[in-house]
Formats: sequence, C-alpha cells, structure tokens
Amino acid sequence: MASTTPPLQSAKPLFSYRKYWAHRFGVAPFLPMSRAEMEALGWDSCDIVLVTGDAYIDHPSFGMAIVGRLLEAQGFRVGIISQPDWRDASDFKKLGKPNLFFGVTSGNMDSMVNRYTSDRRIRRNDSYTAGGEGGKRPDRAVIVYAQRAREAFPETPIVLGGIEASLRRIAHYDYWSDKVRRSILLDAKADLLLYGNAERALVEVAHRIAKRGWAQDFSDIRGLALLRDATPECWVEASAEDIDSADEGRLRKDDARSGADVVIRLPSYEQVSSDPETYARASRVLHKESNPGNARPLTQRHGNKDVWLTAPPIPLATAEMDAVYDLPFARAPHPSYDGAKIPAWEMIRHSVTIMRGCFGGCSFCSITEHEGRVIQSRSEASILKEIEIIRDKTEGFTGIISDIGGPTANMYRMACRDKETEALCRRPSCVYPDICKNLNTSHDALIELYRKARALPGVKKVMVASGVRYDLAVKSPAYIRELVEHHVGGYLKIAPEHTESGPLSKMMKPGIGSYDRFKQLFDAAARAAKKEYYLIPYFIAAHPGTTDEDMMNLALWLKRNKYRADQVQTYLPSPMALSTAMYHSGFNPLKPVRRGASEQVDAVKGIRQRHLHKAFLRYHDPENWPMLREALKAMGRADLIGPGKHQLVPNWQPKGTGEGGLSASRRAPSGERKFLTKGVAYRKPAVK
Repeated sequence: MASTTPPLQSAKPLFSYRKYWAHRFGVAPFLPMSRAEMEALGWDSCDIVLVTGDAYIDHPSFGMAIVGRLLEAQGFRVGIISQPDWRDASDFKKLGKPNLFFGVTSGNMDSMVNRYTSDRRIRRNDSYTAGGEGGKRPDRAVIVYAQRAREAFPETPIVLGGIEASLRRIAHYDYWSDKVRRSILLDAKADLLLYGNAERALVEVAHRIAKRGWAQDFSDIRGLALLRDATPECWVEASAEDIDSADEGRLRKDDARSGADVVIRLPSYEQVSSDPETYARASRVLHKESNPGNARPLTQRHGNKDVWLTAPPIPLATAEMDAVYDLPFARAPHPSYDGAKIPAWEMIRHSVTIMRGCFGGCSFCSITEHEGRVIQSRSEASILKEIEIIRDKTEGFTGIISDIGGPTANMYRMACRDKETEALCRRPSCVYPDICKNLNTSHDALIELYRKARALPGVKKVMVASGVRYDLAVKSPAYIRELVEHHVGGYLKIAPEHTESGPLSKMMKPGIGSYDRFKQLFDAAARAAKKEYYLIPYFIAAHPGTTDEDMMNLALWLKRNKYRADQVQTYLPSPMALSTAMYHSGFNPLKPVRRGASEQVDAVKGIRQRHLHKAFLRYHDPENWPMLREALKAMGRADLIGPGKHQLVPNWQPKGTGEGGLSASRRAPSGERKFLTKGVAYRKPAVK
C-alpha cells in the first residue's frame, strides 16, 4: 500500500548489490579521462561515462568523485569527461559509447550561480577550474551537456544529477531569464533525473539497466524524476489546492482507509508560468512533501507530458556514509592538470565532511531541497580515520585540519528523539520559529569528536570553518568553550542574516537576540581563554520582505557594533527555494496560499533599490554616501546625516569619491566571493 510510506530503515543497503562483472578489472588510480588511460586499465569501453562542469578532483568533497567511485565499487567501469568543449560533440565521443548511460551534471554548483553574480554580471573566474579560469562551462550546463551527449551517441540513455538538475526538477522560476522555466528533464531531453543525495537511486538504476536494459519501469525508485503520459489507473490524484487546505488531515485518513496509492498533482507548467499565486502554492506544496517519512509522489503537467517525481530518497545510514567516504579516492586532482592550482581544491584539501543535510529550513537556502532535513552523520571512527589519511597521504599537510563540518558545523548526530514523530512531521524547520521540543540538541558527541581529532598524533589544530548554527550552540555552553579554546583561528563566521523581524520572519531565522546570547557566551569564553577572537556575522541585502527602513536599521546596528563590511552579498533567488517563490510571486508560501487570502510579500527587484540595500551594508564606504544621503532624505531620516556617532553618514564628501554613486564592492573583481554563497564578510575597525 503506497499511501503509507515505508519506514526509513527499509531501504536496501547501498553496498548489498551483487557486483557487476567488470569489477574484475579492479580499482583505477584515477577514473580515466582518456582512451590511453582506459587502455592502461585493460578496458575496451566504459559502462558509464560521467560528464561534469568541474575539474575532476578525486576527493569526497566533489560530487562527481563520490558518484564515480561509488559506481566503481558496484563493479562498473566509469569514465570522466570533465569540462568538455561544448561547441560540438567531439569531446563527448573521446571515451567511446557508454555501455549503459551518460551521467550528466553541471558540477558542485548550479552553472548560473557559478557564472553570474546577483546583479547578473558575469564572473571572471571559476574556483572549480584549473588556474581559476572562467568560461570553462556553458550557461545551463546540464542542458547543453545532455544535448551534446545525445548528438554524440543518439541511442545512449542520459541520466541527470547534481545540484543544478536537483533544484530544477519541476517548473521553476529562473532569476537569470526572469521567467518560469520547464523542468530541466524536458529541456535537456534526458531520460531520467536523480535528485537530492542520489546514491541509492543511482546504484539501483545502474544495476537495473545492466540487467534488463532501458525499457523498464523505474517509478518505484525514490528520488527520481521521469516522464509519463498520464497518471496510471492504480493511482489516485489529490490536487495541490486540496493539500494546502485545512482538510488535508481528512484526506490522509481517507487515503489510508481506501488503501489508495496517492500522487499529488501540482498545477501545470502552463499554470504556474502564467499565475504567480499558483506558482507560490505549488512551491509550498513541494516543500511540505519533502519528508522521506511521509512524502508522496508529485506530478506536474508540461504540455502533453507529466513530470513525475517519486518520493524523496531514504537518508543514508551511518554505516553507509562511512563506506562512501572510505572509497579509494586518490584525494588529488587528476594528473592531467599537471599541478595547476584549483582554488576549490586548495580550500578543502585538508578538510573533513562529518555530516550531510540541514534541518534549519532557511527559506533562501537550497541545502534542504537538495540534501534533505534529516542529518546523516558519519561515525567517529570513520572521521578520525580520514584525518589520519590526510595526515599521512595528502601533500602539503602541516598539521592543521582546515575544517571539520558540513552544511552546518554543529548539527552532527542531531535528530528527532522520536522516530515515529520524525516520520510524520511536516514542519519546514526544526528550529523555527522555536527549536522543536522533540529535537535532540546535545553537542556531546561533537565535543568528543573534536577532542579525539585534535589528540591524534601529528595533528596540531582542528579548525571549524563551516558556519555554526548559533541558536543551537547556545544550548551547549560547553560546546562554545570547546570551540573558542581549540577550534577557532581568530574569527568565527555565523549568519544572523538580519536584525529586523520582518525579513527574519521571511527567512525563517531566529531573532537577533539569539545572536546576542551567542556573542555573550563566545566573548566570555574568549576572555577566559585569554584569546582575542571575533565573530564574523553575515547578512543578506534585498531579501524579499525587506524594506529600506529594515536595511537602515541594520546599518545602524552595524555602526553601533563597530562592524564594517568588506564584501556584501545581495540576495540571489536560487531555483526552488521558498524565498525565490516570494521574490517571483509576491506571495508568502510559508503560509497557506489561497486565492484572495494569500499573504503578500514585497520583493526588492529594482536594480537601484537592490544597490541601495547593498549600500546600507557598506554604510562606511564614501562611494555609497551620496546614494545613502538621498535615500535617508526621502525616508524622512535626514537626522541620520551628519558627524555624530548616532548618525549613519556624514554630510560631506571626500574629493574624488561618490561619482555616479557606485560602491567599491560593485567594481570589485567578480567571483572574489566564490565560496561564500550568502552573507557578508567583516573586518574589525582598527583600535585607536
């Protein structure tokens, strides 16, 4: 009975499949990128060819390496085509025709986010490319790569994956074209799309194709998007409008009594592309159906086809996570790069991922949509083993682990206390508006891990560079003391995102009081340890629901607290995020969306207003003073113009500044904040 989702523990173990016959070729030192490498391995062909927009770095921080090594562990011969020339199909033929399928991804980032700033200005560099060189991947890389792969070998199936495909799996608002686009599955003309952390789906699909070919039904595999002509007769449809209503509980009870297989029909592509309020409702329902414990399949009409999304994937168990990260990675860039610097690799080469997922549910962030809310943690033994491998085998290791974390540094091993409650929960966040009483917020396991990691021989310091969720950290003063005394190197980044309740409520972030409490504990721990450490708070400009007054108040807060922004991030609407639905539609999908009764949200869309909000965050930059003075006067706050400490900007202008009102940050080299996906970085002003 599909209407009652099977328990999360029922998934087939990831490494329980009988290996494909080609496992006899053994493990490749690097997955081959050329015919010569294939021949050296004794291969006459590849079973699966993976196409990626990133440089190939054989390390578990890079999705293509994890996918490739996982498929290799299942017995398949896997080749890599990295950053191919997309102007014709030649590069897509260089490894020959794959026996099973092409796997296509844009890489670790959405290609549009990778290539363009929030002002839609093209970036000059690419941190996932040798030498940091820009322009090595096309716009909408997944679509372009899939088309070229189809040109190279028309009969070979194409399977999409990675974050670009995952976040574009249904009709979605696209910031760069300023319109709603179809599911990327249709635009890429691919056969399947795997979304989220797709290890389970990928392994199952690969073995099924190897056994029975392509002509079969994959719709029972979680974490897939596929095309159908219509809903099969054995399924009962529920409309998105019914799901987003007070009658949902009754509908679920009726479904359970009837034993029906229920699929939710989202409004069609044609409907959501023409009606913003309908788009907001579809976005709300999609996010409500995200818990693997209770989510139902979704279907959405595109012309004469349905895009069918199966239920979200079952999270990996700790033993499975350990096995994935224990695969035989070379832990280095492919030799073909001949030692060229790859910025993303330089950043993470001495770091360790300890968990996946995030239950924070921040509306502007896509981690939850991609990795899920359920935290998937590695074992302590697995993490310590990887640190020893870094110590013993990674070139240039100086005794410092640069980061031990994940999407959030301090959610390791946190989970709902009651598995039945977890399976039924439909809250978009476990920590907003308040921390759920069922959430285990203990930091004890993480503290013990930190202590054992820094006690390893040859390890001098273990840094925490991933962002800390401060509203969780204040639940454990012992964790904050451990962090300050041993794992901070001068500063720690956290992300309050704003100070005002209006934008914070749209972001699903706690009030600034939580930050104040964390800062109090952090500063006390630093004083006790006799260390001069600083917090680096990150803020977003121009998020939906943010007024000019909100940004003015944030700027005044920054000045009172003597923070000066060196780099500023203006809100960028990423595909599928809830705040993107706010930006596009003008409605709030965090609340029920009903015709004529939906809560409206003002979006900051005009380029001048977006620059103004950015300028408020850099209130100290003389280049921004003319714009800010003009805005303050228009807001009736000319009292904030002058030399006083309580005032925001002076009433004089340094010679040669402020011409055209362009801030220095707008003229800075694009891409300089490659690894900061949100927020701003701060410097502490010189002490006089």
